[in-house]
Amino acid sequence: MDSMGMEYNAGDAAKEIVDESDVSPIEQVRLTVPTTDDPTLPVWTFRMWFLGILSCVLLSFLNTFFGYHTEPLVITMISIQVATLPIGKFLAKVLPRTKFHIPGTTWEFSLNAGPFNVKEHVLISIFANTGAAFGSGTAYAIGIVDIIWVFYHRKITFFASWILVITTQVLGYGWAGIMRKFVVEPAHMWWPSSLVQVSLFSALHEKDNSRMSRGKFFLIALVCSFAWYVFPGYLFKILATISWVCWAFPKSVTAHQIGSGRDGLGIGSFALDWSTIASFLGSPLITPFFAIVNIIVGYILTLYVVIPIAYYGLNVYSAHKFPIFSSDLFNSKGELYNVSAIVNDKFEIDLPSYEQQGLMNLSVFFSLTYGIGFAAVISTLTHVALFNGKDILGQFRASYKANKVDIHTKLMRKYEDIPNWWFHVMLGASLLLSLVLCIFMKDQVQLPWWGVLFAAGLALTFTLPISIITATTNQTPGLNVITEYVMGIILPGRPIANVCFKTYGYISMAQAISFLSDFKLGHYMKIPPRSMFVVQIIGTIIAGTVNLSVAWWLLHTVENICQHDLLPPSSPWQCPNDRVFYDASVLWGLIGPKRIFGTLGNYSALNWFFLGGVLGPIIVWLLHKAFPNQKWIPLINLPVVLGATALMPPASSVNFNGWIVVGIIFNYYVFKYKKSWWQRYNYVLSAALDAGLAFMAVLLYFTLDMNGVQLSWWGNDSEHCDLATCPTAKGIIVDGCPVYS
Repeated sequence: MDSMGMEYNAGDAAKEIVDESDVSPIEQVRLTVPTTDDPTLPVWTFRMWFLGILSCVLLSFLNTFFGYHTEPLVITMISIQVATLPIGKFLAKVLPRTKFHIPGTTWEFSLNAGPFNVKEHVLISIFANTGAAFGSGTAYAIGIVDIIWVFYHRKITFFASWILVITTQVLGYGWAGIMRKFVVEPAHMWWPSSLVQVSLFSALHEKDNSRMSRGKFFLIALVCSFAWYVFPGYLFKILATISWVCWAFPKSVTAHQIGSGRDGLGIGSFALDWSTIASFLGSPLITPFFAIVNIIVGYILTLYVVIPIAYYGLNVYSAHKFPIFSSDLFNSKGELYNVSAIVNDKFEIDLPSYEQQGLMNLSVFFSLTYGIGFAAVISTLTHVALFNGKDILGQFRASYKANKVDIHTKLMRKYEDIPNWWFHVMLGASLLLSLVLCIFMKDQVQLPWWGVLFAAGLALTFTLPISIITATTNQTPGLNVITEYVMGIILPGRPIANVCFKTYGYISMAQAISFLSDFKLGHYMKIPPRSMFVVQIIGTIIAGTVNLSVAWWLLHTVENICQHDLLPPSSPWQCPNDRVFYDASVLWGLIGPKRIFGTLGNYSALNWFFLGGVLGPIIVWLLHKAFPNQKWIPLINLPVVLGATALMPPASSVNFNGWIVVGIIFNYYVFKYKKSWWQRYNYVLSAALDAGLAFMAVLLYFTLDMNGVQLSWWGNDSEHCDLATCPTAKGIIVDGCPVYS
């Protein structure tokens, strides 16, 4: 790395001479991470605080704003990484270097600490990452606030909502910090995803004197993205989902089911809209090609093999009574289930009303994706145990050997470590605040005090083993299905209690792992640990507050937000994520798994998918042992294949179609045949497309949408696949659909 001429390698006197015995035992780390450090580089600079907090607020606002959109684009920290570099360099040139003294102290500061350096850049990006909820977009608990207000038509106060959001985001940090010595400091815990960020920082901070610099390319691409989005975002919305098969056969239900990119199998459907392509799955430009291939395999098997056989061939679960692709809930007559009628005054299930309406039904796609999800969760554990178990165990044992540390840990020991009591205080405070919420505001969240302790204990138990899996394999099994299932059995009939328990259990662990992942990035980039801690905590609190404030504003100003039966088809406020979150609260919380997936429901057979998730990787592993020369067998990654369609719904086929095509173009063809261009501009292009779209979407909302200025014509009337949601069973009557006899 010394030969790369990076700006942050300046200062030869501050560099370490690397002993060969100190190099990392992981080859990927040796090839990617600099083995030098300049401890004199300033990190607590005005630029870092200004750009960091601004980035956090901006991403929190934009991701919450887009979270309610039909295409909920997530803008990640990569956009900020690219965008803040030229801004940081500009501030380094124009800000005054005058030093200001704080009266009564020995402290002094300057608005300009010299050249913009990579350590400032990393901390700004960490701020941005908290603003993007570590890639999730918004704080998970915002979904709870949404479904209480919009779908259940109940109320929760802003203060109770704020406590819920902040505590679920911060709770896991307490025990994560204590686990750093197990999964951050050891060289064998190498966190593959962090290396992508290290590579990007390295590339961005190389000296760039070329005619088309990355900054210039970013600006040109941003302007193009900004200008183009006015078409799919306002003037010609059908560009977001072009389903030509429906246009060719306007009166055929089957053609609409096959051709609809929103409500069907999406054959031939495509989009000329970056928000459609990048929402749900993220930017295809930053996804490695091998991951794209696994997703393609899972997508094709699920959508074009399993679902057609289940719907057209076997009529599984009376599939013909319901749409082929829908996240809605139905009664036995194919009508939308009246959930409000089975909720009593105590916000619990009204069993007599439930028995009167009958069992709840799902579309064939929604039901089978739950089963595939069961298999994916279990198969991750089985696959990792069989294919990575020996390596994980060996690396974990090696991490305990105190007689040898690598160069990165040695360099980090120059900086003051974080006292454990900081984490103890944070854990105690967040847990105490959570208990206050569940004891004194229980009428709003339903979760009893012991539910918080149980959820925290569950998350704490799983954090270390799943962190080790993530740190060594880049796979992170989730606890969402487990937490939903457990609480649904223990405390059925209370929908908000179920989603609160899921959030405290699942998200606390997920936040802990994201916290540790960022710490590993800071470890590789030689960022003082205390700086990392302060930035992550402040960023998380700011982000959660902005998330909730924006959500509160939209929920109280956008008429009929998230209620697709009251909105026009072309409305951008369809909230697909919240719709699925609400459905989960009904299935797991209000009705409970016993009445859905147990003996009292229609879908008990789906529990066999758990067994399939156990046996599938075992079969692949046995085949690998039986035919060791067949190198393709161990490349079969069942968790990725099974999890490929985990986001469907709310994602639809048009999202996958566009994502796959763009991913193949850039991460196969461009990467293979124009590698120098790809290395130089690929991530920059991704960031520019996100940023340009985001700025135009916000501009359109504030200038036109808020003033009720809309264009009504054929090109803005959804995708024109109105029959895609029609049932095909005899005698089922649905408005706007033909009746089969």
